[in-house]
Amino acid sequence: MSGRHTWLITGGAGFIGSHLAERLLEKGDAVLAIDDLSTGSLDNVAGLLANPNFQLASASITDEVVLDRMASQANIIVHLAAAVGVRMIVERPVHTIETNVMGTEAVLKAALRYRRRTLIASTSEVYGKGSKIPFAEDDDVLLGSTARSRWSYAASKMVDEFLGLAYHSEFGLDVVPFRLFNTVGPRQSGRYGMVIPRFVRQALSNEPMTVHGDGKQSRCFCDVCDVTMALIGLALHPASPGRVYNIGGVEEIGILDLAERIRTATGSKSEITLVPYSDAYPPGFEDMQRRMPDVTRIGKLIGWRPTVGLDDILRRVIDFERGRVARDDS
Repeated sequence: MSGRHTWLITGGAGFIGSHLAERLLEKGDAVLAIDDLSTGSLDNVAGLLANPNFQLASASITDEVVLDRMASQANIIVHLAAAVGVRMIVERPVHTIETNVMGTEAVLKAALRYRRRTLIASTSEVYGKGSKIPFAEDDDVLLGSTARSRWSYAASKMVDEFLGLAYHSEFGLDVVPFRLFNTVGPRQSGRYGMVIPRFVRQALSNEPMTVHGDGKQSRCFCDVCDVTMALIGLALHPASPGRVYNIGGVEEIGILDLAERIRTATGSKSEITLVPYSDAYPPGFEDMQRRMPDVTRIGKLIGWRPTVGLDDILRRVIDFERGRVARDDS
């Protein structure tokens, strides 16, 4: 796919959606965004609203009229709208399941009407309790009991993937599911359990930095700039549809070590405290010890690998949060 495109981004006022919109506008494309602003924010796209190539509809993706109109005007759809964050998943499981499954169904139906290529956001959570590291796209998955609401999110995103791949195989729709591994960067909220912005805000305020569990669980973090480049590459490559792709960083770090690194980088006087999961979350929470992606598949297809290291990721978030504090105080 070449030339100038019009993109529809669901969740376009969210953290990832707003960064993707910025990148697309910079390359001269047009962007239509739809967001109900439940977790997204107008602040994220404030700098884009005056751009004639950007349009934002404050609506739910279940609003068939708005979604149909925007899908008809787009060439490519990137479906990012979803229930996000560990806390929301545990506290509002009905909302999580309905938002993810019914929202994806609505997007795919609209995409099929106009034969629009569609990227569907999934998550590393689908690997569940898998112990084969790194996680590859075709690995078997092992989820916990249905009594643990944590796994409802993983299951709902698996249904999203199944549905997207079914639209591809049965109707010939160009669908590209992708699994994100801990995307991080400026403008990410810590409200929904995202660990790096939460740690940074605690450190800058010299408040206790709260590490859940024993802190030995490890994660890989990927800068949102790298993620947007991966999404654009997948969207434009003719051979991407019909397969799932991991998108994530490959530098693994334990959460306790992460807290210590952020404390050092901010020059904070914060204490690092361990908080049992039972105190941090309602009943129904269960954690994954490791989450590391195999990015061989996307690398072979579009030549993508993460380029921003963890120290630079932390520096970008720290600089943004310091600026936010300064703006709030002014």
